[in-house]
Amino acid sequence: QVRLVESGGGLVQAGGSLRLSCLVSGRIFGSMGWFRQAPGKDREFVTSIMWNSGSRNYAHSVKDRFTISRDNAKNIVYLQMNSLKPEDTAVYYCAAQTYLSSSYNDPRKYNNWGQGTQVTVSS
Repeated sequence: QVRLVESGGGLVQAGGSLRLSCLVSGRIFGSMGWFRQAPGKDREFVTSIMWNSGSRNYAHSVKDRFTISRDNAKNIVYLQMNSLKPEDTAVYYCAAQTYLSSSYNDPRKYNNWGQGTQVTVSS
């Protein structure tokens, strides 16, 4: 069983930065992903990293602003968010695949989720 614990959310002004962390316990065989969900909207893909290869993917809306990385020694996956915009406001979730999957951006393909952390960007 995999356990994921997010931290690092908060309130920031537009143009600012935040770094989210996801502490991972357990074995990951597929991707680690970050998703977000704003009020009244569906959960959407933000970014992912393949656990074994390190291959990264980004949603178009965050490309060149957000960076996913991992610290293998500490079993932490980070989401560095720069140039934040009010439309980035959402609850951010980290998610894990404990099996190999070719799908990295479909939340239904992730079988483990963290509790979520709120990110609020003021204008």
